[in-house]
Parts: sequence; structure tokens; C-alpha cells
Amino acid sequence: MSNDKAAELLAAVRAVESGERSAASFFTEPPARPARPAAPGGPTGSTADGSTGADGSSGGAGKSAVGGQGRGTGGEQPGSAAPRRPGPPDSAAQRGGRQPGRGAGPVTVPDEVRALLAEGGAPEALGQPVVETLGEGAAGLLRTDPWQLLAVPGVHPEQADGFARALLGDGAGPGDPRRAVALVGRLLERAALRGDTVLTPDALAEGLARHAVPDPDEAVREAVDAGAVLVFEDALDAGPVPSAMNEDDSEEVERPVNVLVGLDRYALAEESLADGLARIAGTFDSAPSAGEEADDGHGGGTPGAEQWAAVAEGAPSPSARELIHAVAGSGLVTHTGGEASRAEVAALVTAARELGLRAWALTHTDDGRARMARLLADAGDDAAPDQGADAGADAGAGAGAGSATVAGVLAGTEGPERDDEGALTVDLLAVCDAPQLDAETAAGLLESLPDGVRLVLSGDPGVLGAAGPGQVFRDLVAAKYCPHIASRTPDPGPVGELVSGVGIGELNQVEAPGKEVVIVPVADPGEAVHRTVQLVADSVPRALGVPSTETQVITPGHGGAAGTRALNSALKERLNPGPGRFGGFDPGDRIAYSPAPGRTSVGTVTSADDRGLHLACGERGVTVPPERVPETVRHGWAVTAHQAAGIRWPAAVVVLPGDATGALTREWVYTAFGRAERHLSVVHGAGDALPHAVASVVGRERTTRLRTLLTESARAAEAARAAEADAAQEPGM
Repeated sequence: MSNDKAAELLAAVRAVESGERSAASFFTEPPARPARPAAPGGPTGSTADGSTGADGSSGGAGKSAVGGQGRGTGGEQPGSAAPRRPGPPDSAAQRGGRQPGRGAGPVTVPDEVRALLAEGGAPEALGQPVVETLGEGAAGLLRTDPWQLLAVPGVHPEQADGFARALLGDGAGPGDPRRAVALVGRLLERAALRGDTVLTPDALAEGLARHAVPDPDEAVREAVDAGAVLVFEDALDAGPVPSAMNEDDSEEVERPVNVLVGLDRYALAEESLADGLARIAGTFDSAPSAGEEADDGHGGGTPGAEQWAAVAEGAPSPSARELIHAVAGSGLVTHTGGEASRAEVAALVTAARELGLRAWALTHTDDGRARMARLLADAGDDAAPDQGADAGADAGAGAGAGSATVAGVLAGTEGPERDDEGALTVDLLAVCDAPQLDAETAAGLLESLPDGVRLVLSGDPGVLGAAGPGQVFRDLVAAKYCPHIASRTPDPGPVGELVSGVGIGELNQVEAPGKEVVIVPVADPGEAVHRTVQLVADSVPRALGVPSTETQVITPGHGGAAGTRALNSALKERLNPGPGRFGGFDPGDRIAYSPAPGRTSVGTVTSADDRGLHLACGERGVTVPPERVPETVRHGWAVTAHQAAGIRWPAAVVVLPGDATGALTREWVYTAFGRAERHLSVVHGAGDALPHAVASVVGRERTTRLRTLLTESARAAEAARAAEADAAQEPGM
């Protein structure tokens, strides 16, 4: 495969040299892409959607083998110092850097950048993203290293190669070290889009070979030496080393390690996250088992075991009671369950408020925030009715309770206030939709928490994972790092029964006397579109009383004959026909607004003017500047399951066309079916692919370090406790 790629590249280079082909053709002609068969597990991360989307003590799990600083190498450990207390963080900074196309407005493109792009055969339109990505010194940087163009979104390796050849002539070649370093960075960024925070050297070398790099292993070493990536050695053994020395008592026994390569942005986010989790988990010396009373060990008005036990007795369900007991004696708790289990989180927040604590529940979406606010109100928290996007907390103890979104809290636009050091003024924080937390977002949230806070991470383990790199919730639960409560409260009704079965790999027929679940078989994608429009516009409103405005269509991808584009076109024609006079949109159009990867709100276009497109997203009004509309706003009668995660509608129509069966996984089906509250229609053209996906096709495990870091952190903490116990028994102590 690599020989074919090398031959293709050499042929292209010779064509440029001979004048047969201009360097600009690399940009005007899309690179040839061989058809790729769907992976057995279906697309991962956000591939199906076409959108992006992955130890607080010594003795850390991994270290930098060459180049770069990792854990356990001496010196300052990332995130191990006193936690940073940011003020309300800038959203771009929170993601680790400036995001192309997401600034305050268009940037000025210097003349030298325009001239250099023209010299290299690149289109002038590339100027703005080049400056946004590489900064004002982009011209000098690209002159020295033309392959830095690969850092610009949308530029392919073949295009960067043509640009480099036009600038460097014979000085550019497949084995150029600068090319290798740029390709390593690109491969790791592409892996992040699939949800991985790191890659194995073998996986990285395989990717480099596909780009005709002559010596992939050497290329990885060059990238490490250049400081472009970090190398980590994470211990593989499941327990402490039996003996630190060999039989000769002269050499240390080597522990088996797993070597991983990563960009510091993602790899170190996991280390900061592990440090933060260790800090929160260390709030108490020990954590009781579920249902066991615990003294939290703090005085000065902090509630004790008897007070926690009293509020636990008033919990509305056994699972809520278990959760309250667990939180009483542990700084960090995980909690899993379906939609119904959110009431247990609401009961916990209400109980904490009754004890005078400042308690908040965070969600992934505005819709989730509104649902949590209703649950808090039902639980008796009279401060809980939906506070809106600008909600803030009273600084007084016991007065700061409510619901907010994670993104809003990190942006400083909603949720609890911050103290003078930038820490959130909370005593208990319960984060719902925890599977949607990527490594960077979770690290930013942990950095914002004060010492002594109680943190609960809650979510449904069956849903699709975060759009960004990392699998924070899955790794934390798998590491068995803290007390865990599994809800025993089932989701109600036929839809709940169907979704619960999917979660354990069973596609069951359920009794639906009120037409709560309806299967609509179709023969081809064209019929799928026709029947979907019929269901949304006529059948569901007429038979079930659910209006079209409260019915959401969910389909596997954006493209294809029954993807979101085709379905939205047909649904707009039926439900809100118009010329699309505002950049393709008309007032009354349903839209999906995605200001950042993994964050989608479904709303309606209200109007437009020179300031941009005006949207109503739930109770929030949003104005999207004209230059950001194409990248952040789509029609939203039909969305993908990734976009729908964290949102629920009274009725959902899930479309399973025959040409999208490769996208189906158990997690996808579980997420899509679970968006329906009262009614689910399945437009079914997938045949046996649906039961097969539910029974056998699970999403792939992401490559991350967090689980290992947490395991090593727990071992180090246990060793420290054992050493303290031994020291206490020494004579004279």
C-alpha cells in the first residue's frame, strides 16, 4: 500500500516539475480517496455524523521516554501543583487553543501571506484560516516549513506536499523530516476526532506508511526529538512489583509498560484530570459502602453523619437513598442509570440544600438543564425553577442551588459564582450526562472546583460518548476508583422497556397498546424519506396528538439518500416552504445550532438582519454572526444521534435506511431510541442489520491513559497509607 502511495506522490511531483500540472491543482482537485468499507463496529466518534466526533501523588503511571515531560520523570508534574483557579474561562482557551473560524471576526491577512500562498499555488481564500491557525508570523513559518500548512483545517497531505514542492523544489521529498513531524501531528489530531487522546507507536507508524514516509519508525522519533509529541510509558502490570531488585540485588526489575504517543494538549489534559480527581477523592480518609453511615470529618457547621442519614431517609427511592449515603462519606462518587435516574440526582441536590450546602446539578444541554430544573422543583427545591441562561448563585450557604450547563459554567454565563481565586462557590456538584465529558472539558471543570467539594458524575453508560477526545466517565467507572451507585429505577413505559433491552444487547418486541412504539418498514431510502415526512406532518400529530414542532427525526448521517440533508429538504418543503432568503433559512425553520463540537441546540429561526441570524433555542435567544452561520447552523428537523445526545422530545422518528447500516452500533441505536419520551416511530429499512448491531456491534474502545493514571494513583495512595501505618507502629512513635 505504501509503495502505491509513494508512486502516486512521485508521479504528482514530476507532473508539477514538468509543467504538466500546476501546484494550484493540488488545491482545486480533491485528493483521490479510495472507498473504505465500514468497520465492523461501525463508525466511531463523530464519523457517522460528519462532525467532530475522545494521580495526585508520587509514583505516577507513565513517564516521557524521550523528549517532553511526562509523569514520574522528576521536575514539576503537570497539574500536580496547587490547582489553578481560573476566572470564567475563555471558551477557546478552555479547548486548549484558538479555534479556526471561531474568533470575534475576520482577521487581516498580511500581504506576505497572500504572496506566499500564491507562490505555492494555494488559493487566496486560504489566507484567513492560515493566519487564524499559524498567527501573524505565518509567512515566515511556512517559508521555513511549508508542511505547517497541514495544521490548517481542510488542508490534505497531498495539498501540503504540492505547496512544499512549489516552494522548495528538489528540497522537498517524502522523507523530509519536516514533513514527517507535520504528518505525526495531523495523525494525532485525526485520532482525537475519533476520540483517542494518544496512539501506540505502531498505529502512528502505520498511518505514516500510508503517506509514503520512507521510515515511519524514524519519523516518530524525529517528531519526539522535535518536541512535537510526548511519549509515555504506562505500567501494564496489575499490581505492585514483587521485588524491586533481581537475584543479584544489583539491578532494578523492569516493569512491563505500554508505550503511547500523544500531543501534549490531550495527553496532559488527562494527567491534569487525574490529579483533579485524586484531589477531590482525597477529601475524606475513607469512603463508606452504599447504605453505610459516614462522618465526613469536618466541623464548623458542615453536616455530619446523623444529618446526612436523616435526609437520606426522606429520599423518594432506594437508589436515591443509596446515592445520598455514598455522597455523605466520599468526595467523589459515580452514578449510572437511565433517564429516570436523573430524579435521584435531583433528590441528592435537594437533600444537600436542606443541609445548608450550596448544591448544583450540571447537564450537557439546555434541554437537559430545563428537565433537571423541573425535577428539582418536583423534589421540593423552591429555588429550582428554571433559572435561565444567566442564572447565578447566591453566595450564601444553602442559597446556591439550581441547574446549569457545563459549557455555561465554564464560560461564566450561568451557574454558581466564583470566589476571588476563581473557584466555583459550591459544596456539592452533580454532573449529569457525564459520558459527554471529553478530557479537556472535564479537566477544566475539575480545575474550577474548590478543595473539600463533593463531586458526583452521573450518566447513562449506554449512550454515545463525547465528541472530543477521551472517555472520562467510562475510564473512571472501569478503574473502580471511587464509590459507585448503579440505579435500580427503570425507565417507564414501552419506550423505556425497549431502550433498556437495547442497552443489554436485546431487541425485544414490547407491548404498546397506546402506539407508544411503531415500526414502519420501508424498501428503500426514497420511501424512507416519504414515510418520515408523512409521520412528522400527519400521522403522529393526528393519531397521538404530538405536534410536528415536538417531533424530532434522527438518522445515522448527514449524507446519503435519507441523511439529514435529504430529510431536512423534504421536511422544510412540507412544514415551512420558503426561498431561504436568509442564507438558506426562513423564519420558522427548525435549526440545529452547534457553536462547538459536541454541543447542539435545536431551535427555530426568528429573523435575520445585518447582525446575523436570530434563533430561539428553548428559552434562550441567540444571534449568530453572518460569517459563522455556514459552520454552526443547519436545518434541524432531522439530526444525527450524536447531535441529539442529551436532548429528549415528546416524539422521535428514527430513520434506519438500508444505505446506512454500517453506521449502526448498539450505542447509536440506544441513543437514538432513547430520545423519545412518549412515542417512538422507527422507519426501518435496515433489515437484519438492526438486530445484529444491537446484539453484536459495540463502539470501539478509545485509546486513552486516564484509566491507567487512576489505577496508579490508587496504588500510590494505598502504598502511602501502608507506609504511614508502618511508621505509626515503629517503637517510639
